[in-house]
Amino acid sequence: MVQVKESLSKQYNQLFEIVPPAAIRAVDIKLSAVPDIIKLTLGEPDFAVPDVVKAAVKKAVDDNDSHYAPSQGTLALRQAISDYIHERLSGPVYDPESEISVTIGASEAIYDSLSALFNRGETILVPTPTFCFYQAEALRLGLKVVEINTAPSYLFTAEMFEKAIQEHPEAKGLVLNFPGNPTGVTYDEQELKDLAAAIKKTDVLVLSDEIYAELTYGQTHKSITHYIPEQTILISGLSKSHAMTGYRVGFIAGPKALMKMVGLAHSGVVTTAPGPMMAGALAALTEARDAPKAMRDIYQKRRDIVLAGLKEAGFTAPTPKGAFYIFAKIPDFLPQDDEAFVYELGEKAKVGTIPGSVFGTGGEGHIRISYATSTEKLEEAMKRVIAYAKAAKEATELSTAE
Repeated sequence: MVQVKESLSKQYNQLFEIVPPAAIRAVDIKLSAVPDIIKLTLGEPDFAVPDVVKAAVKKAVDDNDSHYAPSQGTLALRQAISDYIHERLSGPVYDPESEISVTIGASEAIYDSLSALFNRGETILVPTPTFCFYQAEALRLGLKVVEINTAPSYLFTAEMFEKAIQEHPEAKGLVLNFPGNPTGVTYDEQELKDLAAAIKKTDVLVLSDEIYAELTYGQTHKSITHYIPEQTILISGLSKSHAMTGYRVGFIAGPKALMKMVGLAHSGVVTTAPGPMMAGALAALTEARDAPKAMRDIYQKRRDIVLAGLKEAGFTAPTPKGAFYIFAKIPDFLPQDDEAFVYELGEKAKVGTIPGSVFGTGGEGHIRISYATSTEKLEEAMKRVIAYAKAAKEATELSTAE
């Protein structure tokens, strides 16, 4: 092990001290050490990438696509993204030449947007519980994060936005994520329209992460860019819809003047996304555009299996209308410290979940379950959770009786 020179031991960005490490990964790694555990921790689809996508990547490699691509992505892919947003998400027609950038996953897209469009010290509104990456990246960039607790509905309403602006008139940005991680909730058309109308009265810039748009149950996703494209940056990608997490292809779309700055951030960080991966993304958005439907149907069946098991075990949870997560309240007869509970559940029931508190205010006393794994594993996991909860409840009742 190399020891740093003592005088350099504090030579780092001090903002990193206030940002916790990647909590979801940390929990997953710790639980991975439990023998025979069934992990319902990470939001990673267990499906294989569509064959046409794999074929496109292989062909690009065989054709020696090993050189720099255009910084903002190949024009063919940017055109396919524009078509996809307009046709599938009811968004505007973005100019592929100047209003779209292809990124290394949606994570880079989030960083690019926050770093390019906000200045140190400016305020960002973040409805919670939500994916903790938003707060972490904003804090690393020196932004002020105001969390807004949306429990128990987990929807950020027009009324909540108006109240937040009254309390924080200095707010410059708003992060939305729908369908939501970790709750799986999403907006119906009227709810989204009302929220957009409230935002439109202000100069707040919206960063809307809609990466789970293809995974909705019983309704069709509509992007907020349908209503307020002039003040929205849309973030998405192929990781969840086409099970392409390892391919790392995301994208950003927005008004030309804003995307000029976002494009500068992107090119300065990564130069360009890899050509073969972009070839695969192009195939996903053209030849395999309907691939998510089969996955979505299976996810819905898995969702129902988990909901039924949790109900039998005494947990309560809203029925997700999108994504592949369930955000469940820990029953009163079980430990209410969600982090401690997650590790107890892992050790005793051998089922891995994520503590709700890592997703911000409103997440305390909950756990997130990802049902992006096999049906067989989910069925076995629910048997284990039910048995664990039953034994714990009987022990509590016995102790009370004594």
